[in-house]
Amino acid sequence: MTTAARWLPALIVASAMLAIANGSWALDHRALLFAFKPLTTLLIIAHAWRRGAETPSVRRFVLGGLWLSLVGDVLLLWPQSGFVPGLVAFLIAHVLYTIAFASEQRFAAQPAALAVYALIAGTILALLWGDIPPGLRIPVAAYVLALTAMAAQAAVVGLRTKGDDVRRARGLMIGGALFMASDTVLAVNRFALPVPAAGLWILATYWAAQWLIASWLRPAPALPSAATSP
Repeated sequence: MTTAARWLPALIVASAMLAIANGSWALDHRALLFAFKPLTTLLIIAHAWRRGAETPSVRRFVLGGLWLSLVGDVLLLWPQSGFVPGLVAFLIAHVLYTIAFASEQRFAAQPAALAVYALIAGTILALLWGDIPPGLRIPVAAYVLALTAMAAQAAVVGLRTKGDDVRRARGLMIGGALFMASDTVLAVNRFALPVPAAGLWILATYWAAQWLIASWLRPAPALPSAATSP
């Protein structure tokens, strides 16, 4: 592992903390939020960049999802005018993630996982439906459908993967659940009632989910040291 890769998790945590602090309760420097929110996702992309060489098509879809998430992060810095474009960016990101996950395990191979996530998402959407402006209901419903498929397929991978990849697959399953938790808090906070320290819960779970998705890609093989190389 290179020195840069060794320090990357700490840099991601520091950047995320600065973004959360400047976007919520601790500080109110919008310029720093505009800097550190995209930077945190960029650092997660850097974490994913060196991974997944053994499965290039899966790698492309995961990286595509991460890049579209970055676009969504930037658009949502303007929560009114950027909401629908940001929602579309994240919707496409979830579609790409789902394709990547389905490349490893057949889509909906665990019907119970899809049923559970559909029940949870449908219940939340039904409870919030009256509070969602009519013009946003179709985009929000489409987004919830894509999010549900992604989280359920992440659970399929986590439940069905065996062998050396099982730890990363279980992390992916947790990542899908965290993504849904993040967006649930965001939706409740935006459409229903203020959530205390909403920025903390939304962004912490969001970046943890993205880290786990990026970490699902197989790591690059370790380079031989000078002592062991022929």
